[in-house]
Amino acid sequence: MLLTKSNIKNTFKSEDTEEFLDVVFYRPFGYLMALISKKMGFTPNGLTILSIFVGVLAGHLFYYQDLRINVIGIFLLIWAEGLDSADGQLARMTNHKSRYGRILDGLGGNLWYISIYIHLCLRLINTGLSPAIFVFAVIAGISHSFQCAVADHYRNFYSYFVHGKEKSEIDDSANLSVEYSKLSWSKNFRKKFLMRMYINYTIEQEFVSKNTIKLLRYVELNFKSKIPNIISALFREKNKRLIKYYNILTSNTRMIVLFIAILLNNIYIFAFFQIIGLNLLLIYVIAKHEANSKFILSEAISIKSEEL
Repeated sequence: MLLTKSNIKNTFKSEDTEEFLDVVFYRPFGYLMALISKKMGFTPNGLTILSIFVGVLAGHLFYYQDLRINVIGIFLLIWAEGLDSADGQLARMTNHKSRYGRILDGLGGNLWYISIYIHLCLRLINTGLSPAIFVFAVIAGISHSFQCAVADHYRNFYSYFVHGKEKSEIDDSANLSVEYSKLSWSKNFRKKFLMRMYINYTIEQEFVSKNTIKLLRYVELNFKSKIPNIISALFREKNKRLIKYYNILTSNTRMIVLFIAILLNNIYIFAFFQIIGLNLLLIYVIAKHEANSKFILSEAISIKSEEL
């Protein structure tokens, strides 16, 4: 397979939900690594595990107040993000997609930032701050997890309504709990552990998306597998402008601000952005998206009434 724009685009989940930095850098970089990994016999999960080690090491290098070491950490984190892109592209390229691969992928990103938050706190403590700074790290970590969960959920809803069910990865915590109960801790420890984490992640998503879930269930019940074009177009019209905010809540913008804070040796820039800036944006996105879903649900009900 050649490194062409069309081949790279074929590994996108959906083109209009891709971030600019992903399109111009991480997807081509990840695709190249996916091609090399395929020839070397690597699996998508193998790339994910490698990304975890690289990302955690990058976090450690941010502990040191040495610009050269910090720059190495920045490049390692960029590499880890590239590997994170490559594992999904390799999975789609080889048709080895799995729920457990997605769960492991999400866990990997969390482990990067746990390492980053811990080492940034230790760095600040070395400057004379109280260990109580870890309280803010916990707040930042919980906020980070919630922001990414909601943004990922809403992007999947967008893909579902605009591009079709096959382009989305929406799960239901009740169905996941049934699968979880069938797994044995003694025989399926890894899968059961990952499933437990994923159920918690899904519950977080469902907690703030009640109107959108109502819309999804109404459409599935009343229109079966065929979403009316008018509903698909309306969902796109109402929510496409929010995609840039979903993306800000995920990885790339957060990493850029982190790099600026590291290079300027001012960790407070990142802390303020993470705890204040992104949480305010999260509140706006939830309020706007749920209001849109409520409106679209009313339109779907009207469409169904006209059919009867």
